Amino acid sequence: MNCIIIDDEPLALELLEDFISKVPFLELVGSCSNGFEATTILQEQKVDLIFTDIEMPDFSGIDFIKSLDVKPLFIFTTAYSHYAVEGFNLNAIDYLVKPIPFHRFLKAATRAQNLLKSKIEEEITTVNKEACSEFIFVKSEYENLKINLCDIKYIESLKDYIKIHTHKEKPILTLSSLKSFEEKLGKLNFIRVHKSYIVSLKHIYSVQRNRIIIDDNWIPIGLNYREDFIKKIDN
Repeated sequence: MNCIIIDDEPLALELLEDFISKVPFLELVGSCSNGFEATTILQEQKVDLIFTDIEMPDFSGIDFIKSLDVKPLFIFTTAYSHYAVEGFNLNAIDYLVKPIPFHRFLKAATRAQNLLKSKIEEEITTVNKEACSEFIFVKSEYENLKINLCDIKYIESLKDYIKIHTHKEKPILTLSSLKSFEEKLGKLNFIRVHKSYIVSLKHIYSVQRNRIIIDDNWIPIGLNYREDFIKKIDN
């Protein structure tokens, strides 16, 4: 989890930096003395979790969180317990009162990790349900075949034809270009990885250097497509 710290006290920043360095699933991407510095980092970095003090000059931690249109998970760290109700009304993950013992910090961070995992799993489930509720018809020989999008593993271009590989043993061959078929699929679950291949992100087993493994098949990653593909799987 990428995280940032916001606190106007240098010693508090140092303590949290030390705590974060001891937690394997936390990656510190910024330490800030105020919310203005943090806003800049949020514009430039993907941040999953914010640790923020509340009472700071000019711009309180509560005001900072309220100012965010898209809110990462956040935990308040403060010397004052009377803000707790307002903090939890903002859906804070936890409220840590200084001086913060490491075991409380770890408990709060683990709670944030579990919530992020649940959120990601829920999004994946939603995406998979949407994909499996969608289908296309393709003409193959003398019939129009219905194919559920979630069944498509990858698509291969063969000059004027494309070969659609699904969970079935025999691929489906249809007269079409890869470009026109790419437009039918949309970009939520599928991505072009080579001039001759589109793959389903759902069915990728692994990525090894310049190739993708789906079942026992090796699919090359073209140089012109590699950057977009890496960005897609990183997100």
